[in-house]
Amino acid sequence: MVLIWTQFGVKHKNVNVKCKVRVMHRGDSSGSSSSAGKDFYKVLGVSPDSNEDEIKKAYRKMALKFHPDKNSDADAEDRFKEIAEAYEILTDPKKRSIYDQYGEEGLKNGTGMSMANQGSSPRNSFHGDAHATFSSFFHGSDHFDIFFGSDIDGDDDLFNPFSHFTFSHVGGFPAHDGGLRRGRRRLQGVPVVHDLLVTLEEVFHGCTKHIKITRSRLNPDGRSLRSEDKVLNVVVKKGWKAGTKITFPREGDETPNNTPADVTFILRDQKHSQYKRDGSNIVYTAKITLKEALCGCTVNVPTLDNRMMPLPCSDVIKPGAVRRLRGEGLPLPKGPSQRGDLVVEFQVLFPDRIPPQSREIIKHSLAKC
Repeated sequence: MVLIWTQFGVKHKNVNVKCKVRVMHRGDSSGSSSSAGKDFYKVLGVSPDSNEDEIKKAYRKMALKFHPDKNSDADAEDRFKEIAEAYEILTDPKKRSIYDQYGEEGLKNGTGMSMANQGSSPRNSFHGDAHATFSSFFHGSDHFDIFFGSDIDGDDDLFNPFSHFTFSHVGGFPAHDGGLRRGRRRLQGVPVVHDLLVTLEEVFHGCTKHIKITRSRLNPDGRSLRSEDKVLNVVVKKGWKAGTKITFPREGDETPNNTPADVTFILRDQKHSQYKRDGSNIVYTAKITLKEALCGCTVNVPTLDNRMMPLPCSDVIKPGAVRRLRGEGLPLPKGPSQRGDLVVEFQVLFPDRIPPQSREIIKHSLAKC
């Protein structure tokens, strides 16, 4: 038995009193708004009072849980499509309003004035492309990566770079890929990562490194593999920092039913004979004698572009003292026309011994210091 509270209005002394329409099933104490068909709120695990943010959060969790490439259960594909349908309806204000009043049957039949004016029902406007909905929901650019982690409840552990799938919101989810079931996405191989050693001079000027790799490729039969060599041209731009990643999509190993892996190079600084790197600054250690430290000197500092910069030092130089040559460091990554500093750290060389006569002179000279 279905109880229906009808809508009515009473006008009395310029006051309108209205009663809200409510459709309730027998035994439904929560007041579910669906008079027939699926309970889309229950599908997403939310209440009828949930706002849009709560619905999106629930969809995110459920879609990742039942995605066919994540879940091997026999009914995962159907649940995934049902979740996408619920999300599309409950995040569309017009569709949700009709569903809240008339249930799924109202959506199918185009019940309500708003649907009559549109000439088609929201049910008919849902294409059933759950993968496109999933792709559209998660996209951040024309091509994007979604990483499936083991903990779908936590934001920190959601993204796992060792098992990922690539989607494009331009073309949507591929309908068929090789021998895989329709609607399924081929897995991608584990990324191949290499360290790429670069000198400070190469970072200073920019360079192109020609790296030969050996990779596995499928033969025409689609099952057996062959090895092949390929040269990748890795462009290193001026000022790039250590840790910068350069990725060549799908240039790595290929295996049956898998998309070829990406190849990633990570920039690493090669040890330099004169400098240490500190971001966009370079650090040079100038060794001076005790006499030079006390009496003053001029230090010739080499630069990365093979010049000598004179650095006069008239004051007493203490061990560990620092001077800066502004703009003589590495180009800035985001603005190569600007450069960091050449930082000069002083190391004072003390003598192993002092002759007795010199020691007396030094004592006398430093008596007031």
